[in-house]
Amino acid sequence: MTKTLVYEDRRVHPWKMIGLLLLGITLALAAAPLPANGQEKALESLRETGKAFASVAKKASPAVVFISVEKSFDAGRILGPATPFDDGFFPHRFGWPLPEQPQGPQQKRRMVQGQGSGFIITPDGYILTNNHVVGEADRVSVKLLDGREFTARTVGTDPPTDVAVIKIDAGNLPVLPLGDSDSLEVGEWVLALGNPFGLSHTLTAGIVSAKGRSHVGITDYEDFIQTDAAINPGNSGGPLIDLAGRVVGINTAMYSRSGGYMGIGFAIPVSLARDIYTRLIDHGEVTRGYLGIMVQDLTPELAKSFKVPGTRGVLVSDVMPDTPAQRAGLKQGDVIVRLNRENTDTVGTFRSRIALMEPGSRADLAVIRDGRERSIPVTVGKMPAPERKASARSRDIDAWGLSVSDLARDQAAHYGYTREKGVIVTAVEPGSPAAQAGIRKGSLIQEVNRSPVKDSREFKEAVEGKKTLLLLVRDAEGARYVTLDLKG
Repeated sequence: MTKTLVYEDRRVHPWKMIGLLLLGITLALAAAPLPANGQEKALESLRETGKAFASVAKKASPAVVFISVEKSFDAGRILGPATPFDDGFFPHRFGWPLPEQPQGPQQKRRMVQGQGSGFIITPDGYILTNNHVVGEADRVSVKLLDGREFTARTVGTDPPTDVAVIKIDAGNLPVLPLGDSDSLEVGEWVLALGNPFGLSHTLTAGIVSAKGRSHVGITDYEDFIQTDAAINPGNSGGPLIDLAGRVVGINTAMYSRSGGYMGIGFAIPVSLARDIYTRLIDHGEVTRGYLGIMVQDLTPELAKSFKVPGTRGVLVSDVMPDTPAQRAGLKQGDVIVRLNRENTDTVGTFRSRIALMEPGSRADLAVIRDGRERSIPVTVGKMPAPERKASARSRDIDAWGLSVSDLARDQAAHYGYTREKGVIVTAVEPGSPAAQAGIRKGSLIQEVNRSPVKDSREFKEAVEGKKTLLLLVRDAEGARYVTLDLKG
């Protein structure tokens, strides 16, 4: 019979005691100083890492440029505050005038200056940078590592992705090769090169913290690489480089509550930037693909409601009339799980991929509808202008924290629901399930648990006795599915 040791009323099996002793020995050894040969190996490994960084910096720095810009504007122009995502030197594109400049009412025009970064991608002087660095500038100057300075012309800009192309008149310039951001993995070493705070050709190192970051609020099309390599004001437009010396992204913004580095920076994937560059060079503008749908990310609650295994895919919350999506047979409530045989994991990635498709090309969609997968081919259309952003909110009633009423004619005209049916949200209780779901006064609820509701009576009958609701809600920004839960 196995004996048990008793200590302070806690019974410990002998084998467990042995395991604890071994753990203690292991920790003691780990805390002890390394032998001389072990220390040397550790130091040698650090030296090799440093040499790798130095080698990349030496090769890449000549192709990284310092960009200075000037912009004049009316003295009476009101300038807004910076956001947490501004890179600092140009809040809201062109920020504040420099402190030493006069700001009196006698000055009709005022000049502001900004700084940023960029990198040369062709020997004859084409340079990639950010739109928010050069997009509104009256004058753009470029300085190279060797001290040469040039006046640059803006070839083209694309505000929805924050990519811009400028050019200097020179030849035999050093260039940076473009890498493959799609094959980049979380945890890989990356280096950021740029001119933070005007400090020319500064190198910082870090890792890829995440990929496919969207809903950040920086650009219309977001599929950012997130990195902890230090990115500060002035880094915008500079390259994010892998250890092979290839560009994998364009440093674009940092998240900061202090105005300085806080460990979160964002870069535009070079796969997206390369395509934008090509279109700007070839056509002078960016023509985007268009399906005519609004989509949202799939949450576990939504996946369960729509009978989708896992949370991979994007949910179609709205299909616009007379669009490629409607003509192809896509429906509200479809979940798109693959685009051209590649998984669709996030809204940001999906929208970017569709936008980069040529109008007239074919998109093969794998869609889950009513729990069954089907294939739907769509002929991609041309994005109309202006673009409509894909985002929305929603609301509910009584225990759910909202009140609704029948949709009156004047309400329909006021909110733009002239061709829609549903119930209008008249009030939302702060802190309620509806409020937590982001529903607003004036939202239109069109479905409850996949069934249409035409008036407040039908709505109340649909929600009575329910503990969970799946609502289709429409507002000025479009339609969106949301789930509400009563706790307890």
